[in-house]
Amino acid sequence: MPEARLAAAVAALLLCTHASAAPGRDAALPSAAELMDALMWKRGPIGAPFDLVDQNGRHRTDVEFRGKLMLLYFGYTFCPDVCPTDLKAIASAIDALGAAAGSVQPIFITVDPQRDTAERLRGYVSSFHPRLIALTGSEHDIRELALAYKVYYARIPADGNAPYAIDHSGFIYLVGIDGNYLGFFPPGTPPDRMVEIIRPHLPR
Repeated sequence: MPEARLAAAVAALLLCTHASAAPGRDAALPSAAELMDALMWKRGPIGAPFDLVDQNGRHRTDVEFRGKLMLLYFGYTFCPDVCPTDLKAIASAIDALGAAAGSVQPIFITVDPQRDTAERLRGYVSSFHPRLIALTGSEHDIRELALAYKVYYARIPADGNAPYAIDHSGFIYLVGIDGNYLGFFPPGTPPDRMVEIIRPHLPR
């Protein structure tokens, strides 16, 4: 999926908290710059299977969505601005697809499994779109999947009485009907642009 290099570079800096670094980040993990470079230039494979739990407590795997496109978004429910904005854009794109929307599955994957329980996710995603699935799992499984998609995230320690935040990249990933990664949409991509990119990949 072609995207302007400048847009991708700018998007790499658009983290949910708009912080330049997360003080508590594990030094053993790739940096935001390393992951964004790998994503933008496709350094190594992108994507991986998943076996997680949805907002209704049901186990969901990538295999069950074969034959459909997937729109994957990694974020968290306490995200103050970027996540809601991008989820609204995804919802608008799904609606704009009309009858073809049934061939596209939007999925929100939390990077904050400690707080994002199934119950919390259920209430959160219901405010965006009825077809939006939210997934959570163990810290390990979420981290492994995020790294497979070159997603950066790190917890920012709480400041006083404020809850901790999570610094994270905000890309929307398009996965093909065969389960293979197709490309990404940078944060701020308009719904009509998403639809334009999605349509050629819809199942015939």
